Amino acid sequence: MSADPTQVLAFETDCHIFDGCGFPSPGLHSFLFEPLWGDGDSSVYFNKTMLLALLGSIIIIGFFWAAFRRPQVVPGKLQMVAETGYDFVRRGIVYETMGKREGEKYVPFVVALFFFIWMMNLWSIIPLAQMPVTSIFAYPLGLALLVYIVWVSLTFKRHGFVGALKNFTGYDKSLGAALPVVMLIEAFSNLLVRPFTHAVRLFANMFAGHILLVLFTIASWYLLNGIGIAYAGVSFVMVLVMTAFELFIQALQAYVFVLLTVTYIQGALAEQH
Repeated sequence: MSADPTQVLAFETDCHIFDGCGFPSPGLHSFLFEPLWGDGDSSVYFNKTMLLALLGSIIIIGFFWAAFRRPQVVPGKLQMVAETGYDFVRRGIVYETMGKREGEKYVPFVVALFFFIWMMNLWSIIPLAQMPVTSIFAYPLGLALLVYIVWVSLTFKRHGFVGALKNFTGYDKSLGAALPVVMLIEAFSNLLVRPFTHAVRLFANMFAGHILLVLFTIASWYLLNGIGIAYAGVSFVMVLVMTAFELFIQALQAYVFVLLTVTYIQGALAEQH
């Protein structure tokens, strides 16, 4: 078995059951990647997940550019697919949450966020890539902080400094003596916990899904020896089942992330809090 902790795929080990070696279980090492060039000590650091994030961005931009560079009244197949995806986010998420009047200006931002996250999730089941970028916490955290900056800036812009503070702290003078405690809890929840949970929800689902996929994939290879072949078949079926399930989870997590984003923006713009 290779000692390189970045080698996590089943076909990268020659260890099988009954060969006297232990099961090469996945773990945190499954998410560690060496730089694609250099020794990692230089100021320029570029690894596999960064490459996937860059390629994913290029794919998304290229897809929508190809679909809309020459829009037709009667759309072709590519334009129809792009319009369906765009319209799903615009009407099914933004309009449903914020309404058309308030939400229209935020549609491009939310559409870009949705398809970027979805593409980053999809890398998990794409051959050779096989790594969801969002299972690396830095990426969902960066996206959550971006949403956080938009939400906070919109709140100050719409309500002013005092109004924004009331928004963040849940100020309600009718609470009486409990008001200071409630304001402290609300401020902690909104300004510190909210961006963290926004990121963790996406990260945890993709992290767990990738671990399960790697686990069953490695198990299929590990059991492929002697009587273990029968169990390897069962494990491989689980790989297929988990792959199908991951397809659903990948889209769902992108949907949940942007739905929360739109909810936060709507809360920043609402007159009553």
